[in-house]
Amino acid sequence: MHRRARILGTLLFATVGCGERGPRPPEAQTAAAARDDFGGAVPRFVRPPQRIVSLNPSTTDLLFAVHAGPRVIGRSRWDVYPDSALRVPSVGDALRPNVEVVLGARPDLVILYASEDNRAAYDRLRAARIAVVALRIDRVEQFDRAARLLGELTGNAEAGASVADSVQRTLVRVRNATAQLPRPRVFWHIWDAPLITIGRGSFLSQLVDIAGARNVYEDIAAPSQQVTFEDVVRRDPEFVLVGPEGSARVTRDPAWRAIRAVREGRVRVVDTTLVGRPSVRLGEAAVHLARLLHPGIEIR
Repeated sequence: MHRRARILGTLLFATVGCGERGPRPPEAQTAAAARDDFGGAVPRFVRPPQRIVSLNPSTTDLLFAVHAGPRVIGRSRWDVYPDSALRVPSVGDALRPNVEVVLGARPDLVILYASEDNRAAYDRLRAARIAVVALRIDRVEQFDRAARLLGELTGNAEAGASVADSVQRTLVRVRNATAQLPRPRVFWHIWDAPLITIGRGSFLSQLVDIAGARNVYEDIAAPSQQVTFEDVVRRDPEFVLVGPEGSARVTRDPAWRAIRAVREGRVRVVDTTLVGRPSVRLGEAAVHLARLLHPGIEIR
């Protein structure tokens, strides 16, 4: 159960009024033109931050990718990639974090996921004169912005741009390779009891599109939503995507055979280590999905 909870946490972490708040951190110079996803001014450091707490799996992964990993001194319990991140002490939850524990790590920069669940922590950290940035990374374009921004914040702008450009090039290659292929309709099983799938607000739905398919729940604007089994049957997907933990349930439970794709063996097991978060391996995730849905495809 612990493993399933961790997978759900990584897959749905990014699917869960403005103005600068609190006094300006003394070590930072703010630029009014740059705002985070809570509307606060993004700090501009005289000296790159040396003690970073990142409470978002995507931003933790990105910090290591832009060569700022050695400066990450705190992470959330969900931040388990790359392997180097596991050597960083956990400061607890990513949503509604324990602010006292975060302050106890003596950070000079804290990065939060821009969920309303984190608004109170954001305000308290700024009131404590800690530089804090809230970023929402639910979409491919939000990843691109975050990669470049974190590169700039940490004094590694070229590395941030390189990561963003590399991912974008791979996504373009996959889209080009699938552009002329049939686009099967796909249901993505994220969780059962309750049954949860992805809407078009999720980067996963974007990856399905790039990989040459269509999300049967693209009419849902939210990143994710609870749906009924009967409605999945009615929508009649041509493929079912499922993670390793859910594949046994989908393929062995007789109830799932009500879905034609399951009866006919069109269940595809996705690698959750690739698709679990909108971060550095987004390009690889798109390649993986394209090969699952279009066996034998050549991606140049």
